Amino acid sequence: MKNFASQLAGVKTAAIAGHVRPDGDCVGSCLATYLYIKNCFPEIEVTLYLEAIPNKFKFLSGADEIASFCGEEKTYDLFIAQDCGDEERLGGVAAYFKTAAKTICVDHHVSNKSFADENYIFPTASSTSELVFELIGEENITKKIAECIYLGIVHDTGVFQYSCTSAKTMEIAGKLMETGIDFSWIVDDTFYTKTFEQNQILGKALLNSRRFLEGRVIATVITRPDMEEFHVLPRHLDGIVNQLRITRGAEAAVFLYENEDGSYKVSTRSNGLVDVAKLAMRFGGGGHARAAGFSMEGNPENILAVIIDEIKKQL
Repeated sequence: MKNFASQLAGVKTAAIAGHVRPDGDCVGSCLATYLYIKNCFPEIEVTLYLEAIPNKFKFLSGADEIASFCGEEKTYDLFIAQDCGDEERLGGVAAYFKTAAKTICVDHHVSNKSFADENYIFPTASSTSELVFELIGEENITKKIAECIYLGIVHDTGVFQYSCTSAKTMEIAGKLMETGIDFSWIVDDTFYTKTFEQNQILGKALLNSRRFLEGRVIATVITRPDMEEFHVLPRHLDGIVNQLRITRGAEAAVFLYENEDGSYKVSTRSNGLVDVAKLAMRFGGGGHARAAGFSMEGNPENILAVIIDEIKKQL
């Protein structure tokens, strides 16, 4: 697949979706594709499905048009899955993926299972948003689309500081900046700025953090009661695992937070020596060598013990 245009000929209905609990790259890449189809293929009836997105992303054009999966039976000519490593990560919308006449997957996770009819997967790319830039074509990048793609790249590269950032990433970012977007505001308002409650829960997480394996691993746990105490939701916990990662001496960071059903979402980060994608796939998850995630059931202490043991084997 060379571009989106080659896949859209003759399509009358299309659906776009990303992974559950959408992050910046998921939201940015999906909205960029949605706006591109609306702009360049107005004859196509396109719908974007995502779970609730953080308020800080709602300034993006098209954000107010995002649909929620309601269980209604629908069959699309084309389904585009983005920033999603497997069908299960689509959540309920996977039902539409299964019945679509044709499916496409655009992703940069090394754990991606190439589950669509057409797969545009490059694990070396900084983000799915970077890949979407290529598929849309520079000539079709409007200012509104540029905002979406820039936000996605910023969030998956940690403002261009993670190892996934390449010279190509920076070149694309420069081209997006040339469209006139307020790039410094996007970085400050969507990546760095936190609410008072988010800062409080971060403080709680840091105070409760512990070190393992002679300080080479740092971990912390946030429970449902903790979230209720500080009036935050899971989507407000962004940044905690990265704050753990930058602890001097740590090779890996592990962050657990409790889901509504009592299971735990596990976010992991690495400074290089630990392949957390390998760790995540061991427990049914996925991601990248330095950033990955998965879910586990059980007592958080027991979950941590199992994870630490797996990291110990790598170290």
